[in-house]
Amino acid sequence: MQIKAGSSSYWPFSYVGFLKRENVIKIIPTINQAIIAGIILLASNSILGEVTSIHISSRLDPNAIIITQVDIIFVYNQDMIDRFPATKTEWYSTQRRFIAEAGENIELISVFIPQGFDSETASLPAKKSEALKVYVFAQHDDSESPPIDITNFGNILIEIDEFGILVTRRY
Repeated sequence: MQIKAGSSSYWPFSYVGFLKRENVIKIIPTINQAIIAGIILLASNSILGEVTSIHISSRLDPNAIIITQVDIIFVYNQDMIDRFPATKTEWYSTQRRFIAEAGENIELISVFIPQGFDSETASLPAKKSEALKVYVFAQHDDSESPPIDITNFGNILIEIDEFGILVTRRY
């Protein structure tokens, strides 16, 4: 079979009517727009730096009689970020004073999770999108653990296990 330039058989997919070269050329701008829209949608959480949901679950023995406190702190002021406690021990030992001094520059969401509990969705503050930083501490973690910065995670899963807490993006 001989193929001539300019014939409809030249395009490799010409045997499929809708994939003729001229039809594909017509839909390329639409495909490009869809790809760009998808990329923007996927990147929007990290660009905007907004936490959209937080799910917490415990993978510990459900027969244990232990409740873990998970603190989610939304920080709205650079001064509070600069003064933020560096470890779990520092956070829990100075928490009341820090919150009192911060006033409306932070919001604290505390969630208490019984062991073996499948999932709890934390209620987030109304002005969550204004937060410069969002940190997580959990009582079950190591005493010298630093705060976990979840600012750019979007949808978040916090799992409690025998080693501490694991924070990941939830897709």
